[in-house]
Amino acid sequence: MRQLGGTELKRLHRSWRRKDSFRLSLLLEDVQSPFNVGSIMRTAAALSVSELYVVGRTPAPNSPKVQKTALGTGRYLSFSTHEDVKTAVQAARADGYLVVGLELADEAQPLAALDLRRDVCLIIGNEDRGLSATALSLCDAAGYVPQTGRVGSLNVAVATAVACYEVRRQAWGAGVPVLDSGDADEA
Repeated sequence: MRQLGGTELKRLHRSWRRKDSFRLSLLLEDVQSPFNVGSIMRTAAALSVSELYVVGRTPAPNSPKVQKTALGTGRYLSFSTHEDVKTAVQAARADGYLVVGLELADEAQPLAALDLRRDVCLIIGNEDRGLSATALSLCDAAGYVPQTGRVGSLNVAVATAVACYEVRRQAWGAGVPVLDSGDADEA
């Protein structure tokens, strides 16, 4: 086994990009740390997020502190700024998205249990408080990342990465070949 080179990496990523059949967007409600926003942007660029809806005290994606962590990935993303979460959710719905809150809430389901094989906008909330009551009331569904360890929550950027991957994983699921140990040499 060896690491892939530049051209091989481009081919690999291009083959997965062709399997993206649904759009994915993120709505950031009061995510306060510019470093979390920058990290979320890197994940968003890596997983072909179509749009960032920025609300409240979330730092602008083009601010210098955000860009320090985003490492130039902002050029691959579109974003719009909204005064309140209601306006942002209306914009996401007008753009054709199912709105799914990422939150540890009483009616939330594990992300893997939700059918995310469609255009999805994930709402991501504040690092300490999560989603506002208004945001939760506007969601079509709510999901969470199940955790089995002694810590009950994840960093917002990490949780967002896991959630984005789950949306993509569900869309890719039907077309992903499974290799058994005998096929490894052929791959």
